[in-house]
Amino acid sequence: MSSTTTTELMDGFGRRIEYLRMSVTDRCDFRCVYCMSEDVKFLPRDQVLSLEELASIGQAFSELGVKKIRLTGGEPLVRHDIVSLVEKLAALPGLDEVTMTTNGSQLVRYADALQKAGIKRLNISLDSLKPLRFAALTRREKLDQVLGGIRAAAAAGFERIKLNAVVLKGRNDDEVVDLVEFARDLNIDISFIEEMPLGVVSSHDRQEAFCSSDEVLERIQKQHFLQATAENTGGPSRYYRMQDSDTRVGFISPHSHNFCDSCNRIRLTVEGQLLLCLGRENAVDLRAVVRRYPGDTERLKQTIIDAMQYKPKEHTFYQDDQPQVVRFMNMTGG
Repeated sequence: MSSTTTTELMDGFGRRIEYLRMSVTDRCDFRCVYCMSEDVKFLPRDQVLSLEELASIGQAFSELGVKKIRLTGGEPLVRHDIVSLVEKLAALPGLDEVTMTTNGSQLVRYADALQKAGIKRLNISLDSLKPLRFAALTRREKLDQVLGGIRAAAAAGFERIKLNAVVLKGRNDDEVVDLVEFARDLNIDISFIEEMPLGVVSSHDRQEAFCSSDEVLERIQKQHFLQATAENTGGPSRYYRMQDSDTRVGFISPHSHNFCDSCNRIRLTVEGQLLLCLGRENAVDLRAVVRRYPGDTERLKQTIIDAMQYKPKEHTFYQDDQPQVVRFMNMTGG
């Protein structure tokens, strides 16, 4: 693979794009209520990018100055031969790191292999520590399997592990402090996420279930003093530290603390659609380029450069119950 960097990706608002979230599958072994519909229909195989196509797109982005690629899904660890893709991406000379977001269900099997293949940091979704509640939120009874996976990851030697918890009022907001204590016990980080209005959900009223980051912060502050920091891992989390722990507490707040002005991210769906904003439907088709012109990295890079003019200034998320984007998170890539 070539190591030549031809340019840096800049959008029309002067933001440097250095972070690609790459979906490797729309499939998942969970059915989380805020992520996908219960009767989800998955993509036909011929519409899904091959591992070779994903690797070639990753190469193009690395040559354009992208420093971080995060692999997402669906659930990335249900994609056959995912470790080989990690190895190819981690070998790209332009990248600083390859990371992954996972539901944790397959980590007992994969944690060591992922660490050896080049994953530096791992995000693991965990919204509840209560078995029945976990089953209601994920539509799967796999809490013990996930907790075992988290512990396996903690023992595998990753540079950093972070839990991600989507907080829903009346559903799991009473567990915020318990989740912090769990993270502290394992000496790993945790971020609390405001639900994003993607897809039409039937399990809850989004407006009633909305729990702001400020509310979550206030709950934690009653147990632990949190000091704001300027730390940044390349994503949207605002981090806080505690005096008696190395665990960092982060907040991802697309509603209450809009972070669009510093957005350095774009997303690639497993269909090859380059999403320029999580909160917009506009996209550029990279699958068409890699299939019509296989191996033509320069053409692919020019398509990516041209796409930057379509990246909007900000998203259009509002605090009501109506989704501004009809696709679910499993189709978006996290």
